[in-house]
Amino acid sequence: MSQTWIIVGATSTIARAFARQAAARGEGVLLAGRDMSELESIAADCGFRGAPFAEAIAFDAREPASFAPILERARGIKGTLSVAVFVGSMPDQEEIDAEPSLVDGTITDSFTGPAHLLTLLAPLLEERGHGTVAGVGSVAGDRGRLGNYVYGASKAGFHAYLSGLRNRLGRSGVHVITVKPGTVDTAMTWGMEKLPFVAQPEKIASDILRAADRKKDIIYTPAIWWPIMTIIRSIPERIFKKMEI
Repeated sequence: MSQTWIIVGATSTIARAFARQAAARGEGVLLAGRDMSELESIAADCGFRGAPFAEAIAFDAREPASFAPILERARGIKGTLSVAVFVGSMPDQEEIDAEPSLVDGTITDSFTGPAHLLTLLAPLLEERGHGTVAGVGSVAGDRGRLGNYVYGASKAGFHAYLSGLRNRLGRSGVHVITVKPGTVDTAMTWGMEKLPFVAQPEKIASDILRAADRKKDIIYTPAIWWPIMTIIRSIPERIFKKMEI
């Protein structure tokens, strides 16, 4: 049965790599994002790479009016329907401290907007009875850290949402993956210094597709982040709150 991915936040660096790899596997892509010109360019590239279906559609996590058209388009797609969510924003914590209104946008981009869209899509996925939801969170959501605790909080909320959605959709045959990338070489991290274990977007994309094939529940990517975060989560709070990490 043919598979089409709804790729949300499709102009992000990781999403582009994911779309290219899905297309090369002969899977369709519905590319959702804000920059329609860029989305159409990505769609053309995916068609060239082998996608049987490649189409752009407008989406903005901060504009709920953009959600319903995606649901309507999804209803018309035949075969297996899957969703990969790459939406998020990560202002510097110092910027947020100086301008607290940035909290709202960060949480909307990284948690509540994607959760709203997935909640709309859930009944359709249940009705189909197959497919995958891959939600991209972050290792930052595993513990609140001095340097990015607002972003981390938004991703922690998204992780909890995906856990509940996995419980719900798994009962009808739809699999939900929580993806926790570490540091990735993207526009979000450009200019940051002393970043450990920086991964290329292509690596993250291939790990997500492999996890979908193997029906993994939670993945850290690259895998080195699983032991790192296991250690970080185990540090007692009285010690952790004094650490500069």
